[in-house]
Amino acid sequence: MRYLSFRRPNGEASFGQLLHHDRVVDLGGAGGGTLAAALHAGDLERRRQGDTFSLEDVVLLPLIPNPGKILCVGLNYATHVAETGREQKDHPAIFTRWADTLVAHEQPMVRPRVSTDFDYEGELAVVIGKGGRAIPKGQALQHVAGYSCFNDGSVRDWQKHNIQFTPGKNFPGTGAFGPALVTPDEIPDLGSQRVVTRLNGNVVQDQPVSDMIWGVADIIAYVSAFTPLSAGDVIATGTPGGVGAKRNPPLWMKAGDLVEVEIGVIGTLKNRIIDEW
Repeated sequence: MRYLSFRRPNGEASFGQLLHHDRVVDLGGAGGGTLAAALHAGDLERRRQGDTFSLEDVVLLPLIPNPGKILCVGLNYATHVAETGREQKDHPAIFTRWADTLVAHEQPMVRPRVSTDFDYEGELAVVIGKGGRAIPKGQALQHVAGYSCFNDGSVRDWQKHNIQFTPGKNFPGTGAFGPALVTPDEIPDLGSQRVVTRLNGNVVQDQPVSDMIWGVADIIAYVSAFTPLSAGDVIATGTPGGVGAKRNPPLWMKAGDLVEVEIGVIGTLKNRIIDEW
C-alpha cells in the first residue's frame, strides 16, 4: 500500500491511498483526518473510502504533516563519516527536527536569507506505526508503518556555529518529506534499495540502505530506550557520503536548482530550491 497526505480540491487537509500512481482514494472522512491519527488508531486498512481524486487535483502535504517527533540520525554511513573526518562512535548520533521545517514533494525547499551554505542530504525515512518504549531490536520492525524519502537539507555554517546541529537543521522549509508512505510488504528487500540524490540531474549520492552502520531495527531500539515512540513519529536514518559541503569546491544548492531523492521502489522526492523572501 501507498498512502499520501494532501489537501482536497476544496482546500481541506486529508489523507488517502495512492492507486495506479495517479489516483487518490480519500480516507480522511468528514472534515478530514490525518495519517498519523489513523496509524495511532490502528485502523488504516479498515478506513471507509471516500471520494477518488486525480493526483493532479490535490496538493500534497509533508507525508506526516505534524509528527510528534522527528528524530534524525547523523553519521550513519561510513562514507559520510570518512568525508567529515569524524571518528565512528559506538552509538548513533541523534538530533531533532521540528515539524515546521518540512515541505512536501514538489514544494520548494527554502534557502534562508542568512546563508548560502545550503546542502542536500538524501535519506530513508521510517514512519512509526505502533508506539512503544524500550522496544527490543528483535521486535522493532513490527513498529514500522512504512518508509518514505527524506531530504535533510542542512544550513552548514549555522550547523557549525557550535557543537550542536540544531540551528542548521531547523530553518523553516529546509527539510522535504514524501511523497508516499510505502508499507513494508511493497519492499521485497529494503537493504538493496539505493539512496540516490540528484542535483540538476547529476548523481551526487548513491549507496544502498544496507550500507547503514545502524540499521532500522538498531535505531528504533536505541531511540526508544530514551524516549517513547508514538504512531506517526518519523526517523530520518542518515545520509550517504557525497554531501556538498565536503566537495572541492563545495556544492551548495541555490535558487532554481532541482534536487531529487530516489530510493528504489519507495519512490522519488523532488523539490526546487528558492531563496527566502
